[in-house]
Amino acid sequence: MSGNRRQDTYTHAATPRRRLLTAAALAPVLAGVGAGTGATEARATPGAGGRRSIEPVPTTLADWRGVAKALGRPGDLLRGVMYHTPFPRGDLHVVSYGITVSPALALGSHVSFVRYSDHSVMLMGDLVLTERELQRTTDALQKHGIEQTALHKHLLAQTPDVWWTHVHAHGHDPVDLARRLRAALDRTGTPPAEPPKPSPPVDLDTAGIDAALGAKGRRIAGVYNCVFSRRETIVDNGMVLPPGLGATTAFNFQPLGGGRAALNGDFAMLAGEVQQVLKALRRGGISIVELHNHGLTDEPRLFFTHFWAVDDAVELARALRPAVDATNVVSLEDRRR
Repeated sequence: MSGNRRQDTYTHAATPRRRLLTAAALAPVLAGVGAGTGATEARATPGAGGRRSIEPVPTTLADWRGVAKALGRPGDLLRGVMYHTPFPRGDLHVVSYGITVSPALALGSHVSFVRYSDHSVMLMGDLVLTERELQRTTDALQKHGIEQTALHKHLLAQTPDVWWTHVHAHGHDPVDLARRLRAALDRTGTPPAEPPKPSPPVDLDTAGIDAALGAKGRRIAGVYNCVFSRRETIVDNGMVLPPGLGATTAFNFQPLGGGRAALNGDFAMLAGEVQQVLKALRRGGISIVELHNHGLTDEPRLFFTHFWAVDDAVELARALRPAVDATNVVSLEDRRR
């Protein structure tokens, strides 16, 4: 590891579990979801302690038109079950350790909706908030029945101060959930949606990064992104989380020129993996930012650590690899195939 070039930043109440409802007891159906998907019978899988967990069901983009209208922007359907909408904070000029942080590196709010076989919907996401926005947005979330499940930092030092809060809600009307979330987003400076643009080239050795990590990444809004999902089935409040939702390890490489990158991201870990990951990161000269939970009722219980480093991008990927190997994950790109 090129220690002379690596920037080491050290030197420079639980929600009550909702009762699972059977499909027969559910009279309401999803508002805005077509009749073709509304007839799906409830499917369940065995959960912890013998409890039955409700599974997600496939949807189409047309099923989420009302949500897109309520949120004021279109989203994407991921893996046929997860409707995902990003809210990049392009209005913010955030600097961390002399580096201007791009929205795709660490300033992207996002929310996902998943429909389940009992006709209910889960909303899960992460909001990027300035310190001045934090309390008024928290008040709006509480007023409109959107739960906060975590509040933390992704960066060790930044100007202005920025916070990340995880949000969660469950109901039967996805448009209503979207409207309630929108009421909180409107208390922030999140800019309106922009027309889609091609992702700019990423001036990094992406093949070298892929080889070092043993996984293929992708270009997103000027950064190189590599995502791994947990191999286990993760259940949150009785609902099975589809791969890529709430249980991912993600690395973002922002090009700085000359093959160097700013690295930011997080690891999703079980309790028994935490110390191995933290030690592997520090052996690689990667700064640890946070250690916490993102959810309140996930099973198995997940812990997340956020990190930061600046160095040659391939060297950073090599430093990450032992920590990846210490966790039970698989490349999300591989899982898509």
